[in-house]
Amino acid sequence: MLKKLYHWMLEKAAGPAAVPVLAAVAFVESSFFPLPPDLMLIPMCLAARRRAFMFALVCSLASVAGGLLGYGIGSLLYETAGRWILDFYGDADVLYARFQEAFQAQGFWLVAMAGFTPFPFKVITISSGVAGLNLPLFLLACFVSRAGRFFLEAALLYMFGEKIRSLIERYFGLLTVAFFLLLLGGFLAIKLFV
Repeated sequence: MLKKLYHWMLEKAAGPAAVPVLAAVAFVESSFFPLPPDLMLIPMCLAARRRAFMFALVCSLASVAGGLLGYGIGSLLYETAGRWILDFYGDADVLYARFQEAFQAQGFWLVAMAGFTPFPFKVITISSGVAGLNLPLFLLACFVSRAGRFFLEAALLYMFGEKIRSLIERYFGLLTVAFFLLLLGGFLAIKLFV
């Protein structure tokens, strides 16, 4: 089933409704859909490099809006829809226990880091709602991480085209960790020197 969804997304990325479908995929991926919008964003950016940043913006805004839906599922519907979605990605009780304490202590950073990585973002958005993470802080973390991720991809694809595609796909996890460390280092430098 996932393979069919993947091929459907690639087909839509080349079609006339690519932008609305990209927005829809980015929206639902943040709350329950299993495949990331990057699968559409990358070929769309390669096909129309001058529009890469517009695609990244659409993807970012739709992903944050979908994150709000995920937050709502966790906050209002955890025992029904939320538990079912989290069980799809692992044991909901284990995920809940693991993240509950972390969200209370470091919610912003957890959302910001996870939103930038290949980790299923819907687990984070639903868990944020369950934990009652401060909503404006949650939305800020979502936007920072998702926009950072999608704009970085768009920038690399805009500058390097097809050459960078295989590198992104092969080393995305490592690139994510490196970018997050740079971002964290920047925040620490600002805190220490300003």
